[in-house]
Amino acid sequence: MTAPFMPRRTAAIAFILITALLDVMSMGIVIPVLPQLIEILSGSDAAAGMWNGLFVALWAGMQFVCSPLIGSLSDRFGRRPVILISVAGLALDFVLMALAPNLWWLALGRILAGVTSSSFTSTFAYMADITPPQDRARGYGLIGAAFSAGFVAGPLIGGLLGEISLRAPFWAAAALSGLAFLYGCFVLPESLAPAKRMAFSWRRANPFGALKLLRSHPELSSLAIGNFLLYFAHHIFSAIFVLYAGDRYGWGAWQVGGLLALVGLMDMGVQGLAVGPVVKRLGDRATMVVGLCFGAIGIASMGLASTGWLFVAAMFPNALWGLAMPTLQSLMTRHVSESEQGQLQGANNSVGAIAGIISPLFFGAIYSLSVGPRPPLPFIGSAFLIAAAVLAFAALIGWRAGQQFKPQLDISGPGD
Repeated sequence: MTAPFMPRRTAAIAFILITALLDVMSMGIVIPVLPQLIEILSGSDAAAGMWNGLFVALWAGMQFVCSPLIGSLSDRFGRRPVILISVAGLALDFVLMALAPNLWWLALGRILAGVTSSSFTSTFAYMADITPPQDRARGYGLIGAAFSAGFVAGPLIGGLLGEISLRAPFWAAAALSGLAFLYGCFVLPESLAPAKRMAFSWRRANPFGALKLLRSHPELSSLAIGNFLLYFAHHIFSAIFVLYAGDRYGWGAWQVGGLLALVGLMDMGVQGLAVGPVVKRLGDRATMVVGLCFGAIGIASMGLASTGWLFVAAMFPNALWGLAMPTLQSLMTRHVSESEQGQLQGANNSVGAIAGIISPLFFGAIYSLSVGPRPPLPFIGSAFLIAAAVLAFAALIGWRAGQQFKPQLDISGPGD
């Protein structure tokens, strides 16, 4: 593996990136219309809010339960069959939701979506299989860029199709997932050799058993905490950004949508283009800490921004936050064997799912305490300042882990 991107490996990486793009795009397509469909099927705004919250919790809950299971299955049977079955299942799920006659049918669709989208654990494990340790941050950055591109293009396509019919985006999402499945059937090679596979065990495949892997090494535990804090802070955008932008700056749907697209484009640029060169110069660990620090600075600046233009300006340092996730993931992969990469990614996804359940509730509560005639928290940007403190703490944990356990990381080669 002296050359990180040989012809066969390049084809495999191309498939992983295209599949990630199509999968995320298919999920993003339904974002603009799913709340409206819920509202129609529920019959009232109040009930729609309750059902939408339930659907978010169902999706995150299934991610928590199924990510370690799918990761362990990929360690046992290989990445290829798990990825292809999951992609095919996602296509069938969108067909199910397109035909949904009631909310219970739609709820079943969200449960299946949570199960099938857990295949991202196998996607990250696949990338770990086909790239040497010193190039994994770049590989994970490319996956992150594909995710960002999907989240930019998906909602835009979904919004346009939603003008035709609320069901049309679901059919388009099913078609994209089906296309990804067919593409994989003909292109995707297996990345995990039979000799490197691990016997399946329910003890490792359940979420609590998988999380034990994160405690198997002191530095891995520290990095897992940093991973949780990163996810926790990131959910401030899904929890309160739309409300905050409207209350403080008077922004409407098109301004918010445009800014989200801009965020996706900047994140795509950072993860797709900047991660590789920065890691080559600074190493994985320093790049991770720099990314977390810029994220903290950017989010704090967003909370302090008195005008919309200052908020937009704060988005640029915040975009460098994208340096943190791929390098953190890369560092974690170095502390487990090749046969445990799927379990590791499953455990990471479970950590993200826990953050996805807790964080929106926390930041939603903080925001509710900071608005109104006489709020208990007198500053409307309090939630952003708390999120910035969380990221700063994550940077401190990452830095101290490197100081304390530096000898274990020297196996990664030059530049780290």
